[in-house]
Amino acid sequence: MTNLKTSLFAGVLIAIAGWGFLANPVLGMFLFCVGLIAVVKYQTRLYTGTAGFLSSWRDIPSLLLILLGNIAGCLAVASVALVSPLPLGEAAIKVISSRLAVGWWGTGLLAIGCGLLMSLAVDFARKNRDFSDWLPLLFAVPAFILCGFPHCVADAFYCCVYLFSASDIPWLSLAAYYGAIVLGNFIGCNIYRLFTSKQ
Repeated sequence: MTNLKTSLFAGVLIAIAGWGFLANPVLGMFLFCVGLIAVVKYQTRLYTGTAGFLSSWRDIPSLLLILLGNIAGCLAVASVALVSPLPLGEAAIKVISSRLAVGWWGTGLLAIGCGLLMSLAVDFARKNRDFSDWLPLLFAVPAFILCGFPHCVADAFYCCVYLFSASDIPWLSLAAYYGAIVLGNFIGCNIYRLFTSKQ
């Protein structure tokens, strides 16, 4: 129950950050850091903040529950976004359409980069010894956004806004792309294990 509650809150935090990105992609690229800082500070359960630190494969069901909680939080915020005067729907359609144009295979590969950056950022921020431990987090978020690396929780928010706004929804392509970025993020979150002694 605790995992579900904190994962729901993590989804809300990232969705609000995503809201800022849809409102203004340039400023939002940096303001998005606020969402991840809050996730780490409050020790909430975020998929990309957890996937790289599992102790065994038996933790996968718990990770999927965290993802469901994250998505539920994104859905809640997307429902509120419907009343916003900002053109969030148009922005979400643009983001998701660009993802779909790349295809599920391409977005899955790009998502690996996001997962790698997120594990790096969260690992340092959790140490919280001094300000320098937060620097990877402050730079990793703008980096993955600038590079176009999909983040499965942020994209869950974009997808929810997209579903509320688009008139013609390619359900199969949407499901394939989202599944690919979830897997890509997972691979990226764990890729450090292949190259370092830290397990």
